Amino acid sequence: MADFPYYLDGQTEEQIMQRMLDKVPSDIDKSEGSFIWDAGAPVAFMLSEAAIWAQELLHRGFASTAASNDDSYRSEELDLRAAEHGVTRRAAVSASGTIRFTGEPGKMIPAGTVVATPADDVSDEASQEYETTAAVMLNASGTADVPIRALVAGKASNVAAGTITILSTAVNGVTGVTNPAAITGGADVESDVSLLERFYAKVRNQGTSGNKAQYMQWASEIAGVGASRVIPLWKGPGTVGMYVLDTDKRAANAEIVANVQKYIDPTQDGQGEGTAPAGPIVTVMPAEEVAINISVQLTLASDATLEGVKALIQNGVTSYLKQLAFTDSLVRYTRIAAILLDIPPIIDYSNLTVNGISDKNIEIGASQVAVLGTVTVNG
Repeated sequence: MADFPYYLDGQTEEQIMQRMLDKVPSDIDKSEGSFIWDAGAPVAFMLSEAAIWAQELLHRGFASTAASNDDSYRSEELDLRAAEHGVTRRAAVSASGTIRFTGEPGKMIPAGTVVATPADDVSDEASQEYETTAAVMLNASGTADVPIRALVAGKASNVAAGTITILSTAVNGVTGVTNPAAITGGADVESDVSLLERFYAKVRNQGTSGNKAQYMQWASEIAGVGASRVIPLWKGPGTVGMYVLDTDKRAANAEIVANVQKYIDPTQDGQGEGTAPAGPIVTVMPAEEVAINISVQLTLASDATLEGVKALIQNGVTSYLKQLAFTDSLVRYTRIAAILLDIPPIIDYSNLTVNGISDKNIEIGASQVAVLGTVTVNG
């Protein structure tokens, strides 16, 4: 942002007071404690406060300075500024996935049955609750899979496989519950940083007439979408392929994909029933995840542990892979090596392999996204 206008400089209480006293004739007592001084002091204070608010209003009046880097804060001024260009903050999204029930064959489990993760008293992590979105009957083997959705929207509703083990709603004949795969797609209310990025994309890179930029803008308007890639002429003339990621820069789940499809081209027949123009047939798909597996021999500081350093490696590589998602087609071996050397407890390393290969980059296709797989560390 440009510098503040000059008239907002020099507006402290003392400076304002001095300018006021300078306007008083010299033959009148204006020393501290005099009638003139006592009458002017409150005015100087209030004017200095007004100048502070004027500066604050300038900050809040521009998108770049209204946005906050604090993920827990949402700027109402940024909402207003972005809304002028048709960009609105995305709401929180509930994670979704599949739950597996076990029990007596033939037992019916109604829609709305609530399951949950156990609370963790050590980490003070709260229980996450989910409800089934369809009714299901246990098959002859005494099992059944059914879709679920988190009761409370947010990123915290994303949980790993095998963590949903509590049947909150009692169902006669059901003896166990678990989630075979991770529950994904949950997202918090859009942050100021993300909203500002989408605002800039809208005003600086105008999407028009169904160009690639406009398809990406349409996808970004759906809650839970973290990135998208557009493939023109995907299956020949008149076709468009779209691959989408969630806010964790992983493959979007089926619900997010369906929402994007419904918004852009719900009928997939080129009739223009969604935001896409009549003509193109748009197919929305989740990106294909490519696991990046890392193995390395480490020399550690005396007070470091392999498990602790492994967690630091996982965090560092995960952040790096998120930066690459749909922006770079190479996972660079040297960049992963640099991440290792940037971790203070690691003194040196050897035998570093990425997907079983030494000193070679991993190429990521247009429909793919790199995600962290296994990390094997040896001392």
